[in-house]
Amino acid sequence: MTQPQHQQSLDTLKEIRSLMERSSRFISLSGLSGVSAGICALIGAALAALYLGRFDRHELSYEHLAELERWGLKAGVFFALDAAFVLVFAILSAIYFTTREAKKKGQKIWDTLTRRLILSLAVPVAVGGVFILALIYHGLVGLVAPSTLVFYGLGLVNASKYTLDDVRQLGYAEIILGLITCFNVGYGLESWALGFGGLHIIYGLYMYYKYERT
Repeated sequence: MTQPQHQQSLDTLKEIRSLMERSSRFISLSGLSGVSAGICALIGAALAALYLGRFDRHELSYEHLAELERWGLKAGVFFALDAAFVLVFAILSAIYFTTREAKKKGQKIWDTLTRRLILSLAVPVAVGGVFILALIYHGLVGLVAPSTLVFYGLGLVNASKYTLDDVRQLGYAEIILGLITCFNVGYGLESWALGFGGLHIIYGLYMYYKYERT
């Protein structure tokens, strides 16, 4: 086989591989969506730290939080609003950057593959949400932050079979961090900021420079 023919065969194989990857995995996840989600999480964690002030998080309990009121808001209301802020802006930024990346790659943003990806992520996260409500109901608020990390990590690992393998590594990191924090409940806010903020930013920058930067 001559050199031009050999090169043409390699190019054909690369094209076939690319088509197979596009049909079996959602490859348009944007690293910038991870960065923006991380920034939102850090802002949310900073607001929570300001709200708690000098409150001793090492003695965190449902009773203590129930009595806490600052800025005209009960602790439960504040944390619900804070979490909603982080979630909404993280989702909006993810939709924007991922849609932009999908258009660049000529991939549909909403199809059967996308639905499978979202469902795989949503099931562990939804189960985790119910579990966290049970923790709050029983007054075990110190385990809320690490539980969010663990179940989110499980969701990422479960969803990684429909997208880039790098997502699995982020999931493992979130799970490990969450489990460590389960034994250090006084550092829930710090671990939450590290997991949803720092790890997302590191992951997002890595993904951007690996797949998106041209």
